Amino acid sequence: MSQDFVHLRMHTEFSIKDGLIKPKKIVHKAIASGMKALAITDLSAMFGDVIFYKAASGAGIKPILGADCWITNHYNRDDPHRLLFLCKNQDGYHALCELLSRAWLKNQHKDRGEIDLDWITEDMAKGLIVLSGFNTGSVGKSILNGSFEAAKEECAQLAARFPGQFYLEIQRIGRPELEAVVDGTVRLAKELNIPVVAAHPIQFEEKEDFEFHEARSAIAEGYTLANQARPRIFTPEQYFKSKEEMIALFSDIPSAIENTVEIAKMCNLTLKLGKPQLPIFPTPEGKSLKEYMAELARRGLDRRLKVLYPDEKVRKEKFPTYSQRLEREIGIIQEMDFPGYFLIVQDFINWAKTHGCPVGPGRGSGAGSLVAYCLGITDLDPLQFDLLFERFLNPERVSMPDFDVDFCQNNRGRVIEYVKSKYGDESVSQIATFGTMAAKGAIKDVGRTLDMSYMETDRLARMIPTIPGKNITLAEALSDIPEFRAAVRNDPQVRKLVTYALKLEGTTKSLGIHAGGVLIAPGKLVDFCPLYAAGMLPENVISQYDKKDVEAVGLVKFDFLGLTTLTIIERALDYIEANTGSRPDIEHMECDDEATYRNIFQKGDTVAVFQFESTGMRQLLIRAVPTKISDLIALNALYRPGPMDLIDDFIDIRDGKKKAEYADDRLIPILEETSGIMVYQEQVMLVAQKIGGYSLGGADILRRAMGKKDVAEMERQSKVFIEGAAKNGVTEEVATHLFELMRKFAGYGFNKSHAAAYSYVAYKTAWLKNYYPAEFLASSLTEVMTDATKMRTILSDAAKHGVEILGPDINGSEFNFTSPKTKVIRLGFGALKGIGQGPADAIVKERSENGPFKDMYDLAKRVGTSAITKKVLQAFSLAGVFDSIDPNRRKWFDNVDLVIQAAQQSESSSNQFSLFGEEEEQCVEMIEVTPWSERSTLEKEFSVMGMYFSSHPSHVYKKELSRYYGASLLDAAPEGFGDFRVAGIYAGCEKRQSKDGKYFVQLHLEAGEKVEDYRINLEYYERNLEKIKTIPKGEIVVVSIKRGHSKKTNKDWVSAGEFAPLYELRKENGAKVKMRIRPDADPAELEGIQQIILNNSIKNQEFAVPIEMEFVFPGKLLCTKLPMKISPSWDIITKLEECSALEGVSVKY
Repeated sequence: MSQDFVHLRMHTEFSIKDGLIKPKKIVHKAIASGMKALAITDLSAMFGDVIFYKAASGAGIKPILGADCWITNHYNRDDPHRLLFLCKNQDGYHALCELLSRAWLKNQHKDRGEIDLDWITEDMAKGLIVLSGFNTGSVGKSILNGSFEAAKEECAQLAARFPGQFYLEIQRIGRPELEAVVDGTVRLAKELNIPVVAAHPIQFEEKEDFEFHEARSAIAEGYTLANQARPRIFTPEQYFKSKEEMIALFSDIPSAIENTVEIAKMCNLTLKLGKPQLPIFPTPEGKSLKEYMAELARRGLDRRLKVLYPDEKVRKEKFPTYSQRLEREIGIIQEMDFPGYFLIVQDFINWAKTHGCPVGPGRGSGAGSLVAYCLGITDLDPLQFDLLFERFLNPERVSMPDFDVDFCQNNRGRVIEYVKSKYGDESVSQIATFGTMAAKGAIKDVGRTLDMSYMETDRLARMIPTIPGKNITLAEALSDIPEFRAAVRNDPQVRKLVTYALKLEGTTKSLGIHAGGVLIAPGKLVDFCPLYAAGMLPENVISQYDKKDVEAVGLVKFDFLGLTTLTIIERALDYIEANTGSRPDIEHMECDDEATYRNIFQKGDTVAVFQFESTGMRQLLIRAVPTKISDLIALNALYRPGPMDLIDDFIDIRDGKKKAEYADDRLIPILEETSGIMVYQEQVMLVAQKIGGYSLGGADILRRAMGKKDVAEMERQSKVFIEGAAKNGVTEEVATHLFELMRKFAGYGFNKSHAAAYSYVAYKTAWLKNYYPAEFLASSLTEVMTDATKMRTILSDAAKHGVEILGPDINGSEFNFTSPKTKVIRLGFGALKGIGQGPADAIVKERSENGPFKDMYDLAKRVGTSAITKKVLQAFSLAGVFDSIDPNRRKWFDNVDLVIQAAQQSESSSNQFSLFGEEEEQCVEMIEVTPWSERSTLEKEFSVMGMYFSSHPSHVYKKELSRYYGASLLDAAPEGFGDFRVAGIYAGCEKRQSKDGKYFVQLHLEAGEKVEDYRINLEYYERNLEKIKTIPKGEIVVVSIKRGHSKKTNKDWVSAGEFAPLYELRKENGAKVKMRIRPDADPAELEGIQQIILNNSIKNQEFAVPIEMEFVFPGKLLCTKLPMKISPSWDIITKLEECSALEGVSVKY
């Protein structure tokens, strides 16, 4: 009879820092090896257990769940032990979940979650099989250290703690020095009569994967592969060995092989998957969940109708329609047994609304429920917008309802804390999400570990285009990008890099918190899954399973999404109230303000307007001229891939330029609002109902099938639809035509409920922008403080609205952008690189309590140098924070060290008093220095703000640039069609791929407060690539552009032709660099000029120009031409201007 073997130890990719095993894939390897069971034992985690369990169970292999756990060493916390735990049954699973959760939530040390063996109760131990951990366990370590008696004592204690379920583990992984541990372990097993078991620590699938696994481990630990100090923990033998290999490996200890099978027989865990379990919602006076939900909904209907229809007569007329819909929904919800879910959701939403936490009006299909509207879950009347309940909850397709709830980003945490207080901390957590290595990231990570230069790996990564909504894989890059393929073919080092990256691409790399998911369990979460918490922080507690797996084990996910737009609205209302004394009631406004449509939407003036801020959408608004909320909903749904081609028809039919065609008059009430075009998924459902005779539930099933493009199901549904249509008097020809239309539109039709809810939010932001532009845009700017490009765009827009923009100021700014008065925006400290909220808040607090600051020293002394560091003061100096006191920024910057030193001295002597019992008044005598040049000031400002604010390079070069084109840099782009030349600050080129697979290059050109993107000819780019690579970002370039109009698309277009940096044009036009030397310049200062020239004379020699120096003597001026040349680029000219020996630097023609 042939011997059998089971692998009981395996790290997968979900060990995060090591392991290359894919849980689903390895199951096939086990089948091919003839194994009947397999264990997953990731390092102190169970992240991949459900994925593995389902894959193994589905393939007919017994899944054994466990973990390779860190165990606290009370004698030395820096040297923890390890034990392997395997779950025998449900009790063991619960025990391991609880132990790992407690380790990560309460007992971390140096980023390890450690189990304390004293936590393990007798009942817990009964459900677990425990392996000694070989050389990583306390027993193996003692043997390795030559302390056999200590090993014997450790072994006896573990055997007593886990009676009949403790095994001594032995391994052979190609490390001869560990054979002594095998011998000592076997001796222990005989002396103590404890069974021995052979385990093989699998890390990767095939033997040749070792080098890739080494790279994966090195990346996680931050080492290069060549680093001699890198820990060599793993060996090439740690691949998935066949049972024949394992039997041969331990042929001298056959019982160790036999015991793997015995352990597998003992492990009979069956996970209860698929059935959702809701927490118990407390109801008053012993009412059932069904009764209480119905009562709240009916009460809510009365409340809503009083607001919707203040006229009692109208309200009575409307009531039967609403009541009938409400009762139908209540019946379906009760029949599907979901009242508890609705009650839980309405409870935390209504708590948020009454505790100052802004909530969105709805999101997704949930806005189609009248019960949700009456309970306060949503704030959109579904009857007013013809939204369908069955799109949200389908009685013919039983699945959990799923409300996506938007909360103000700043208050989302408060709502989660409320839920914890209601259901208990042990019952509430957020959800894990796993980051994987994408193509570009894999190239950069592998490049680092192969010790390749950042420039080289970045160059390779940039060859892979960025396509919105799609990740290009390395295989696709090799297939589709000739430049990338050539780099791999021609360079052995690049070939090695890509070989490694291909193996690591898609591997789990990091652990994060899901953007919105919150779990609320009926009892303790650890009865369902293990938990994890980065840094043991309560706000970081997450499930160890991702959103699919938590639902698989029966937990219900509630979506608490953070929407920054709600934060923007709330903050804007605060600013309005502060400036005007009143707060607009934005929650109950009608969406019918003519001025908002006229001034904002119809003009495409929607920068910072939610959902409508893209350039394309702004152009569409100008063409579409929306006048009501239904227009916004339709445009929101149409402006997407697929239906975008129908926009022209939509507008022309709506405006009477074209006539809508309806295959059947019954389609008119369904499609009339969208000009006869199917735009919404709900319209597909209504057509199926009215024409095909479907119930709305059946129509939803049809819509889903169409979206999935299931050919067989479509064939069946086609017959059902045509037969149903025939019963409604529709010919087969018309029915077939309609079915094909529905099939087409279902693929990209949009959820009307979602479009309506978000268009409602969009309208609110547009209304705020129209009536309170400064307050609204200041609030919007706060949310993009880390994105200089977006800041520039909004600041430019604010200026167009007549808003005065004030720079950052020590006595005026806060961390956020603010609106200190109507039509004014003040930049916040948070817009400066390196300035955190802590120092900013400390400044504001001190200023409000003790008055404005006199100077830099007053700031550092009063707030303290722990918050006001050298880095903070340098950033403040460069950004002009002290300009209102003295505009000489160089003076502030050069005195930072002096100020810090004086402030620290003041702190150390703060308890000392003068003879008169008063603290001595101190001051710092600032060193006076010559201000930086305008050019240098701007560069330094840009370095800390990411944008030019106080001025712009155009003011430095305005006259010179007029030689190359007829407008200054900040002038509006030329209007009309034809050929033009424009200039701007070079912000880089980016090769991208369009949705049809074609490559193009975008030139990014900064002009004032915005960045213009021009598409340039790919052939021109590749022909001039080497020259383009040498153009530094921040250099002024002049670009030839062509603007035209496409009759086919009825859209304006613009493209760029040749472009050249200003230093190249200077060379071509005979320019020279002229420097005037100060009369009192000393030799050391002159040597500084010489050093700059020498250091830069070899740069861009192709574009170098002559240098002339002017020496000023009493009564005469001496000019001399230097023998070397220099490139007249922006950065070199700026360096020269900073030389104290020079009175001025200029470029002359």
